[in-house]
Amino acid sequence: MPERTSYDAVIVGGGHNGLVAAAYLARAGRSVLVLERLDHTGGAAVSTRAFAGVDARLSRYSYLVSLLPPKIVRDLGLRFAVRKRTVSSYTPAVRDGRPTGLLVGGGEARTRTAFAELTGSDREFTAWQRFYGTTGRLAERVFPTLTEPLPTRAALRATVDDDATWHALFERPLGEVVEETFSDDLVRGVVLTDALIGTFATAHDPSLRQNRCFLYHVIGGGTGDWDVPIGGMGALTDALAEAARRAGAEIVTDCAVTGIATDGRTAEVTCDQGTVGARRVLVNAAPRELARLLGEAPPPPAEGAQLKVNMLLTRLPRLRDTRVDPREAFSGTFHIAEGYGQLESAYQQAASGTLPACPPSEIYCHSLTDPSILGADLVRQGYQTLTLFGLHAPASLFAADNDTTRDRLLAATLAELDTHLAEPLTDCLAHDADGRPCIEARSPLDLDRELGLPGGNIFHRDLAFPYADPSDEALGDARSAPARWGVATTHPNVLLCGAGAVRGGGVSGIPGHNAAMAVLEEG
Repeated sequence: MPERTSYDAVIVGGGHNGLVAAAYLARAGRSVLVLERLDHTGGAAVSTRAFAGVDARLSRYSYLVSLLPPKIVRDLGLRFAVRKRTVSSYTPAVRDGRPTGLLVGGGEARTRTAFAELTGSDREFTAWQRFYGTTGRLAERVFPTLTEPLPTRAALRATVDDDATWHALFERPLGEVVEETFSDDLVRGVVLTDALIGTFATAHDPSLRQNRCFLYHVIGGGTGDWDVPIGGMGALTDALAEAARRAGAEIVTDCAVTGIATDGRTAEVTCDQGTVGARRVLVNAAPRELARLLGEAPPPPAEGAQLKVNMLLTRLPRLRDTRVDPREAFSGTFHIAEGYGQLESAYQQAASGTLPACPPSEIYCHSLTDPSILGADLVRQGYQTLTLFGLHAPASLFAADNDTTRDRLLAATLAELDTHLAEPLTDCLAHDADGRPCIEARSPLDLDRELGLPGGNIFHRDLAFPYADPSDEALGDARSAPARWGVATTHPNVLLCGAGAVRGGGVSGIPGHNAAMAVLEEG
């Protein structure tokens, strides 16, 4: 039960963003209550023993860290760290009937050689360096603004200070610059994948949703690096919950919120255990859930587009491309069926209502970089984890029969992987205490049911460019602190602090930080 009847701030949802907001507000002396419907905090950022009787703690839903600002880690005194991956990516291919691939990592000379062997010249590598040099400079300029009040579009463009880059990434469909910059289909596809994580779009989508997804994937940390959380993703949310409690925040789990009533000055939050008053309510849930709690009309439907698969292996599978060590290939991002043409074909098939014939996906092995997520016996025996993220799997494909469609897509995805392996992946799967293979899959509809992600959308709704949009009526009074920080709703004392806020999405803590800053700014 909550200890009090009224609080300065009640936070709905104990995911990582809610915990960030709670820690900042409690450290500033505010009375804070976090209400979480599940029996644990963390939301999608958790570590779980997913397989019966097996001592392996997998980052079950979200799994890599890029957008978490070091500022938040420092400010909150978190006992949390990440580790760099030595290899960025490996993409297997078949050229002239011969298994080959592109390994990005291991130093500039090695990467240059890999590009030349695949494409026949230095041209693509030179273009790669130039392109990612540009996104690196963009990241250095844009990332620090994410924990500041929202800039105007003009102000952000001035910060970027590069008209060509602004035009290419903020105004034109990403496919145009990819096609202008690169010639090789496989290289083009590797670049495009960062625009399609959880985003159902083509390279030339006029909405630019692919550009917005790409932007958030290349600016993290000011470098665009995607790092491995030591101890698994649950290590972050455990550290955040500890920091919030240490600062004086109260966290109540197993307590679903059922309604919010507000007159703009004070609010009442109704939950399974009664009703509490609040000066402000911070909602760490999707805009769809916020509308439901307020009894208002829901926003336009959101839709996720990914298949999420977790596996535990007794060993890594051997590759058909014998020049590459599986320990390197799987330590970075292992791209499957993600050539440029393959991605477009998969999109068109899914958009027509059929499962892609060659489902695109990407895999990485957490335990190669951080073996601490495995028990000592498993480490000694050489066990490894694999995390697979499938693209172009919109929720609508699963509507008629979620279980059957999920199983069909999983089988097709693993079959596509097997075309690049020297042995079937199923031969490498570990088994749990009940003799079942250690593999689990989640469709967008599963993620909606388990985590409340609308349509399985991992960003809660389409991502927004990180600047103020005066046409967004949901932001309310543009002069208010919540609007200035990108966390406003149509109610002055109800704020979004989850992924649906402007500059939300990914494991970042940024919406939680910004919601807390808006509250503190208003006093």
